[in-house]
Amino acid sequence: MTESRFQEIERIIIEQNNWRSSCVNLIASENVISKKVAAALSSDFSHRYAEGHPGKRYYQGTSKIDSIESMLTEDIKTIFGSVHADVRPISGTVANESVFSKLVGYNDIVLVNSTPGGGHISHHRYGSMGKFTHNILTFPLMPDGYRVNVEATVKLINTVSPKIVVMGKSLFLHPEPVVEVSEAAHRIGATVIYDAAHVLGLIGGGYFQAPLKEGADIVTASLHKTFFGTQRGVVLSNLEDKEWRKIDRGVFPGSTSNHHLNTLAAMGLAACEFLAFGKQYAKAVTENSKSLALALAEEGFDVEGKEFGYTMSHQVVVNVARFGGGAFSARKLEQNNIISNFNLLPSDPLKIVDNPSGIRLGTQEMTRVGMSAKEMKTIAAFFRRILMNDENISGEVAEFRKQYQKICYSFDEE
Repeated sequence: MTESRFQEIERIIIEQNNWRSSCVNLIASENVISKKVAAALSSDFSHRYAEGHPGKRYYQGTSKIDSIESMLTEDIKTIFGSVHADVRPISGTVANESVFSKLVGYNDIVLVNSTPGGGHISHHRYGSMGKFTHNILTFPLMPDGYRVNVEATVKLINTVSPKIVVMGKSLFLHPEPVVEVSEAAHRIGATVIYDAAHVLGLIGGGYFQAPLKEGADIVTASLHKTFFGTQRGVVLSNLEDKEWRKIDRGVFPGSTSNHHLNTLAAMGLAACEFLAFGKQYAKAVTENSKSLALALAEEGFDVEGKEFGYTMSHQVVVNVARFGGGAFSARKLEQNNIISNFNLLPSDPLKIVDNPSGIRLGTQEMTRVGMSAKEMKTIAAFFRRILMNDENISGEVAEFRKQYQKICYSFDEE
């Protein structure tokens, strides 16, 4: 029984590898790692522990990972121009929790993006922030539902005096007004946190915005969406050393013990790849998302954000209510080897969360396997044939995807 179960799981893993390499993956929170980075995941570091900082561990036998972690930390600080970087969080949400746990007190007022407006669940009552306060207010938005209403937000900050302001989103089409909001927040002594989980690679490549330079006090992020890394998190800041030490204690021992050394070592390689190719990649991603948005609009889809040029990030959002809703459309696309996720739109009531009006698309993974504007037009035509024409083209999509198997912007051999 045990051996057959083992073999069954092995078979499923092989099936997953074969299937997903034949799919057009447009999940906005996913990416692929290079072969060399993937190989590092099965190193001896998979078996090891290291608590604390390099050179000050609570375990022996850590000299090798100490070297890698130190190099990774310096590379991350170089990429993002930060004084401090903590690469130990094992996810973006863990990075958020480490910061929230040290800065948010019981019933403190915090200001975040609403869920329909794109805010991440970790910023809300039922996520990480809700463990520390339920006094959570949301940014006033412009009529389009995507952009922050700066004038109304400044007025709200002056009225309620939040302790923490959290910018950054999960549904993230354009830069946040960090300069204006930070100026208002700092006048009343609030701390500004920018959650860059989705756009970290675009920031690092210089094709989105620079939140630390624009006034954010702390940046938290995942390292595997538009960045090149394994599934980990990071905290960045230019805070004074005394304030940074508080955040440091939130990471360890606050939210992280051993910090998954195999993914840390692989992340060291991924950061080197980003130093070499990140700017070129970020440019290609933003060009592809714009191309995909325009191509979908030309095919007759209701692409969100037309009034501000559809997108400036890796994401494209489409209203598919007339095709049965987001969940129905996402399932239909999956049956044809196109992977996406359904998503609430700012205009949606929360009660339709199980089948909202939108689907959220991301171009970062298909960019990394070598796709460009031409392929975005092909993908948009696939959408028309699947959702408008009700065609079954799963085999055609798989054949198309098989042409793009090399991980580009990497040190993998030809």
